[in-house]
Amino acid sequence: MAERNEKKRKRIENTQKQQNKKQDGEVKKEERDGNSEEMAKKGQETQAKSNPNKKFKKVFPYGNYKSYYGYRIGKGPEREEDPRIRVLKEEWFEGKDCLDIGCNSGVVTIQIAKKYNCKSILGLDIDSALIEEAFWYLRKFAKMELAQKKNTNNTNVKAVQDVNESEQCTTKSSNEGADNGSSHQSSCERNLSDIVSFRQENFVRSRPHDKQYDTILCLSVTKWIHLNWGDDGLITAFAKIWRLLRPGGVFVLEPQPWSSYERNRTVSETTRSNFRDIKYRPDFFREMLLDKIGFRRVEVVTSDLSGTRTGFNRPIFAYYK
Repeated sequence: MAERNEKKRKRIENTQKQQNKKQDGEVKKEERDGNSEEMAKKGQETQAKSNPNKKFKKVFPYGNYKSYYGYRIGKGPEREEDPRIRVLKEEWFEGKDCLDIGCNSGVVTIQIAKKYNCKSILGLDIDSALIEEAFWYLRKFAKMELAQKKNTNNTNVKAVQDVNESEQCTTKSSNEGADNGSSHQSSCERNLSDIVSFRQENFVRSRPHDKQYDTILCLSVTKWIHLNWGDDGLITAFAKIWRLLRPGGVFVLEPQPWSSYERNRTVSETTRSNFRDIKYRPDFFREMLLDKIGFRRVEVVTSDLSGTRTGFNRPIFAYYK
């Protein structure tokens, strides 16, 4: 009897041991599987970081898009003029010191200098890479201009035309006021690189400039100032522009509509937060600039810009100090 009970007890113990081994094996397998998944996840993350060819969606929180003029104009920027330039007035730029805030790659800045014969024009942008690109375009345009001049000088007929143009420039320069006539050379005699310059700068946060300007441009930039620095940042920018303008100077403004804010409000946590707190929408800019900042009057340059691509048909205003 005692022997049968002992054998039964041993069978039960052996069965329990086998069950425990089986459970231990399953637990270890789960641990191995869990560790493998974690290691695989880390490996994927490491591979993503180490794979420079993998495409990721790039965010431009300041509107500092690459190839901006390529999809705004629709063709190579050196081949086609930006439609906004056609509605600007020559009197705002010819023989004048000008400032372009948020110039991106500098294409419009250069085209304005070429077409309207600025005395000087400085392009500012927050993105240092875009400023490097702007200098690249400036060198390219300057080389093209120099090549055109050389081709002209190699032809006798065109040489006569050059003389006539030079005489016209001289006559025009002599007829200008003393301030303009004595302070700068005619654009006919100057290289493009002598007129155009670029600088990386956060306009809202930068120190005051040492000089004043006759014309300041702010084309499709106010939304990005507003979303990144809120109402206070926008008011700071407008007040600084007013101080930088000489008496009688012109502030050329192309504001983005509120619908454009809504589309870009989530590009960063900063823009998301500031968007919720904005009180002064673009429809209020006119009242702000005239009644609070101090501009004398405003002119609607265009409310319907022809020749531009969908989404970029924005009104342009000229505010006079």
